[in-house]
Amino acid sequence: TMTYFMTVRNISKDKFGSEPGATHFLKVPGNATPNPKHRIRKTDWIKQVMEEAKSGMENGEPVGDILFYVHGYNNSPKDVAERHRKLSKGLAKHGFKGVVVSFDWPSADTAINYLEDRHDAKQTMLRLVDQGIRTFAALQRPDCRINQHILAHSMGCYVVREAFDDADDIASVAAKSWTVSQVMFVAGDVSSRGMREGASKSSSLYRHCVRFTNYYNPSDAILKLSNAKRIGVRPRAGRIGLPDRVPEKAVDVFCGQYYKENVDPGLSSPRKAHTWYFEDDVFLRDVTFTIQGDIDRKEIPTRKPTNLGNLGLVKPTT
Repeated sequence: TMTYFMTVRNISKDKFGSEPGATHFLKVPGNATPNPKHRIRKTDWIKQVMEEAKSGMENGEPVGDILFYVHGYNNSPKDVAERHRKLSKGLAKHGFKGVVVSFDWPSADTAINYLEDRHDAKQTMLRLVDQGIRTFAALQRPDCRINQHILAHSMGCYVVREAFDDADDIASVAAKSWTVSQVMFVAGDVSSRGMREGASKSSSLYRHCVRFTNYYNPSDAILKLSNAKRIGVRPRAGRIGLPDRVPEKAVDVFCGQYYKENVDPGLSSPRKAHTWYFEDDVFLRDVTFTIQGDIDRKEIPTRKPTNLGNLGLVKPTT
């Protein structure tokens, strides 16, 4: 099996570093750690990803799905690849037949680099839209429908939101037609308030997607305001959920009760509260239903209404 990467890291001593660099398209075999020798031509990479995305036929024409995974801060290429493979394997177990592609932006592998990672993300994030999503959108034909989706984790949510916003500010990009079907934020390191309807930073994100889903967990200590790295930063969407006023296409999925009952009843691991999603079978099943888009968001069997007025992640009865 191959792991497909789109990386914007620099190259130093024949390895990918933690600073911004050129865009490289990788085809990584087996369980290997991504490195520069895995680079292939963009045209070949695009063609192969499109082939991997095809999952069946509809009205006599091929259809399929591409899921862009956008990682958070404090992730090395090895970390990204490992999480990518867990995500891909978990979704496949529940029927996802498309392809997962990682957008690997330059983050370091130390937690102290939070602010530098955020700066490096800002320098490279537009390429997610300009060289990734928009490229595939331009290849859409009436005889081949490939849907694109995004699952972003932690600071990766900031990367996605800013990339969409920047794309609409650049005439050459904004003039092109591009849409993402499902956008999913997981443990989102973005301001909850900034996700409200009409907020300038999020308007492009909502405009260019069909459905937006925000998975959040109040037990996520990595996102708490008292975290020293986040002094002065507003409460995060991945910890308190979306604000009261959001577009109809946006939905909150409260994961706090599920996490306390099924993942870490003693709330003993702050790190786990931020990263547990990728190894959880119920969460991965919910994501698969979301990508498929066949069931109304309120009828997905891994969700139940909560007393908060939104939906909560639950173990399905069937």
